[in-house]
Amino acid sequence: MKPTQFAKGFKARPDTTSSEKRTALDRINAIDEIVNQEAGNDKQVTGRSSAYTEEEFHADSAMQESEQFKAWRRQNRYVHGQVVELPLKAIKPSPFNPRHFYLKASIAELAVNLAKQGQQQAIHVIPDHENPGTFFVSDGGRRVRALKEANKETVKAIVIDLPIGIESYKLGYDLNVQRDSQTVFDNAIVWKRFLDEKHFQSQRELADHLGLDESTIAVALAIAKLPENVMHEMVARPDRFGSNMAYQVSRFHTARGADATLRLINKIASDDLSTRQVADIVKGRASAQETPKPASRQRYAQRLEIKLDGLAVGDLKTYGDDRLELRLRGLSKDKRDDILQQIEKMLQADTVKR
Repeated sequence: MKPTQFAKGFKARPDTTSSEKRTALDRINAIDEIVNQEAGNDKQVTGRSSAYTEEEFHADSAMQESEQFKAWRRQNRYVHGQVVELPLKAIKPSPFNPRHFYLKASIAELAVNLAKQGQQQAIHVIPDHENPGTFFVSDGGRRVRALKEANKETVKAIVIDLPIGIESYKLGYDLNVQRDSQTVFDNAIVWKRFLDEKHFQSQRELADHLGLDESTIAVALAIAKLPENVMHEMVARPDRFGSNMAYQVSRFHTARGADATLRLINKIASDDLSTRQVADIVKGRASAQETPKPASRQRYAQRLEIKLDGLAVGDLKTYGDDRLELRLRGLSKDKRDDILQQIEKMLQADTVKR
């Protein structure tokens, strides 16, 4: 099916609820499995699983598709899960995209990969019925950006019957969570917008809809008060700036402002500060210039390396006058039990003497 064969002008069905027989995520997982099977790919998509058979998927899709999509699909002879090529200029971001931040370095790296190997996995798109011939990205915004950077003109896509709204957001959010690509900073920006635009009337309603604890929403909204340029400095280091660390940074920003916060972020990264150390800075127990140092570990007085059959299996360390530390590893279960029994006998003998 050529891109120009897509029907024009049909309306999306109303936003559906979680009471459907299958969730949107179930259906997308099923699509990917069927597409991979048809392509002869025996590898399972990382982080995804589904109990669907191909027959179940097609039957379920037929039950749930909107009348408009059914008419469009028949007109274009489109089969659920079919991969088509669409012009990149026809693809646009969804207003309910769960991602907000896209790292330039990550996009550039993917663009090089796509230029060499081509697009291996289709994106998922939703027709924009108000502007026929254009499509919202439901899943695959990073690939779209990388393909454009690689100067490609088309993108492999699967067209899905899903209303643009909270349901399409939840689909993208769930997929990103599976891939560990959803960050607290994306959540902060998007969730604040959802509440500002009255898609949800309260933090509680948003938390219930996403199946999250309300405290998770509250932390993200606190982080949302940070300027985006400050968030950008943390987005690139998800290993250092998780939700707890970002929350402490947001508290510091409230008290000290953007310039001091940027300096603190640099210090967190360079000095490998812990969340507790940053919390002490926020509470005034330490300064950002002189952060508290963790207590140094006690130095052992003597160390004896232990070998069995010529191989080092551990060591015996003494500390001060009353502490002994034995560490052994790589032992067979029988050898371990034998050593344990000997130690117990020694201790019991010493107790009897006393």
